[in-house]
Amino acid sequence: MTDLPPPRVPAGYRSRPATPADVPAIHRLVADCERDLLGCVDTDLDTVAADLARPGLQLASDTRLVLDPAGQPVAWAWVDRRSEVDVHPGHRGLGLGASLLDWVEARAQQAGTERLVQTVSDNDLAAVALLRSRGYGAYAIAWLLEIALPAEPVQPELPAGIVIRPFRPGDEHAAHQLTEDAFDEWQQRRKSYEEWALLTVERATFAPAVSSVAFDGDLMVGAALALDVPGTGDGYIERVAVRGDHRNRGIARALLRRTFDGFHQQGRQACTLWTHSGTGALSLYERVGMTVRRSSTVHAKALPAGHRPPGDPA
Repeated sequence: MTDLPPPRVPAGYRSRPATPADVPAIHRLVADCERDLLGCVDTDLDTVAADLARPGLQLASDTRLVLDPAGQPVAWAWVDRRSEVDVHPGHRGLGLGASLLDWVEARAQQAGTERLVQTVSDNDLAAVALLRSRGYGAYAIAWLLEIALPAEPVQPELPAGIVIRPFRPGDEHAAHQLTEDAFDEWQQRRKSYEEWALLTVERATFAPAVSSVAFDGDLMVGAALALDVPGTGDGYIERVAVRGDHRNRGIARALLRRTFDGFHQQGRQACTLWTHSGTGALSLYERVGMTVRRSSTVHAKALPAGHRPPGDPA
């Protein structure tokens, strides 16, 4: 397999693969993009680090970081079935987004990927237009939901035999098993404990005191895992899951209310979470009083099976 040519960049710019040492600079880049687009920052440092540590992602071949003439990162991309492309607001209009998207697709085809997926905020009209012009179509919707916490949240009555308590050390592996079993119904692949932990219990922002777990006897049957993200007035719920044989009993609502109460006690003004159209959970969150703050669309494009870039014999 031959090496792909680097993405085209303007004179004076250059590109190279990303490294773990670039995580803080990439986070600043992504934060600037989100601040410009959304008026706030959603992505934290741990999320960027987890993206670069995705199983199967090879930094040398699956990432590109674009540096301006002063050597500052101004755009980046990664691809591993899923993909992401970000361009700093001060460096748009130079063709960097289109060039990185070309590179992402070429790398995905080289790797034999059959379908490429990229999630883009519906507020980012330029990115949405670019993806549509390249043949991407809407595959799923993701909603950022919120609930205001101006008063003491109402605590629902627990189902018979169910006990809910705060998350504590030793719950990690049971919570991993529970949440991955629940998400198996719609996610594309199961996460190993190591990958799952990077996104949840090993994050610097993981908040065990306001995370809740539900038990039926000694069996964990539900979990709501929360993050305490600095710089916002919101609490955030990263995962909510209930065992399939314990659903429709009010356990998820009770877990959510416990977490809302924990954030209320900390003085947070609101609590947020993302949900995906594939989970079918939107109506649950609406019943506990959550509403849509904004949305993103998962865009997908089928790639020609077995296609490789011209001149690649492998």
